[in-house]
Amino acid sequence: MAIKSEQFHLDPKFEGTLQQQIQHLVSQGVLSGRFLPGERMPSSRKLAEWLGVSRITVTLAYAELVANDYLTSRGRSGYFVSESAPPPPMLNQSEGDRQDAVAWDEMVSSRYSYRSSLVRPSDWRDYPYPFIYGQPDARLFDHDNWRRCALEALGRKNFESMTADPYEQDDPKLIEYIVRNILPRRGISAQQDEILVTMGAQNALWLCAQVLLNKDRVAAIENPCYPGLRDILDQTGCQIAEVRVDDDGLPPDELPGNCQVVFTTASHQCPTNTTMPIERRRALLNRSVEEGFVIVEDDYEFEMAFQKAPTPALKSLDRAGSVIYVGSFSKSLFPGLRLGYIVAAKPLIQEARSLRALVLRHPPGHIQRTTAYFLSLGYHDAMVNRMGQAYRRRRSVMDKAIRDHGLQIASGGSHGGSSFWMRAPEGVNTSELALKLRKSGVVIDQGRAFFGREDDNHQFYRLAYSSIPSARIPEGIQRIADVIR
Repeated sequence: MAIKSEQFHLDPKFEGTLQQQIQHLVSQGVLSGRFLPGERMPSSRKLAEWLGVSRITVTLAYAELVANDYLTSRGRSGYFVSESAPPPPMLNQSEGDRQDAVAWDEMVSSRYSYRSSLVRPSDWRDYPYPFIYGQPDARLFDHDNWRRCALEALGRKNFESMTADPYEQDDPKLIEYIVRNILPRRGISAQQDEILVTMGAQNALWLCAQVLLNKDRVAAIENPCYPGLRDILDQTGCQIAEVRVDDDGLPPDELPGNCQVVFTTASHQCPTNTTMPIERRRALLNRSVEEGFVIVEDDYEFEMAFQKAPTPALKSLDRAGSVIYVGSFSKSLFPGLRLGYIVAAKPLIQEARSLRALVLRHPPGHIQRTTAYFLSLGYHDAMVNRMGQAYRRRRSVMDKAIRDHGLQIASGGSHGGSSFWMRAPEGVNTSELALKLRKSGVVIDQGRAFFGREDDNHQFYRLAYSSIPSARIPEGIQRIADVIR
């Protein structure tokens, strides 16, 4: 990396010559760690012009720095920070050199660091057998067309949508596509003012929880469920009722009679992947109407229903307006995009829009417009089709490998998805199993994080196939079976 002239500023109060001050600026940059070995210095001409001094002054300063091994000269290539320059001093501030005057344990009024997130190695891509969920596979992504859409979104024609602050509004092209193309595939009909774009599904769930819940209200959730949802609800102070799911998902008959909000992943229950049957969906909706609670449907993975036609969304069966639908582009595009949306009655959308404006105003305009182009030009549908074919092959290979090695799938009834919910044999702690498997190059999602904090369940684990090619699946499953044995 090249060091810019703009990083240097003369101090009129410096006691010494200009040459000495330039030497001081460079040496302190090296000793502070701002200038790293091998980085190229600005040319003597450019630095002299920037500082308003003669070129010979800079040249002499550089020569002195070379003599002291701060810089090295490479002929016509210029001056570079020396690979053997004096290293930055190792300052030990733990011995009392620095003391915080703030009692942070007392100052912090709310705690968020206890979250029950999944524990994964940050370098999971370096493992040969990554069975982890929700991460993209570069081999399946349409890089070229995404780049074209991004360039189009950054062009002059879209300057206003990219740079202007629309305050609380969303990109009209993206909203239009969601209304006319995305939602009809789920059997949902909605107006544009009944949709809000969010920073992913998790942000959508947070907005819903903040608008709907308080310490006097009860929220019912599935158990096991998405760990982030439980953490979100904790922050509202509401009472949480956990309802154990069965082979058909959330059982409506088990819901408490005093809840105001029910959260469900009806199409692909997280993490078991079970699909709630139509009869049960109708029963849930009927009870919602009778008892006056609302339902938040997290349809996070509906594009991955590749085994057969997806079941209509719970929202599509809603005639009373009691279902709040949450969608996401994280699985069909990539999680780093951070784009999702809420479909709900206008009063809910109005409040969620105002709350969103307080926190993040709106999702970035150029991201919304790039996504709108990628969707409207047909690239998204083509890519989802390719992903579905790849996932179908991977699922078939994994299903066979699991059965060949005698591993147990914990649930069925799924129309697709990108993972298997697994049950370990009696006596096997899957949290310990996950750590042992890393020594064999295998990464899995241990199941403990999906259960309530009082439910110390270490019997389950999740195997996803979104990030691992078919050819590596059999060997990875064999290694899991070997470690379990």
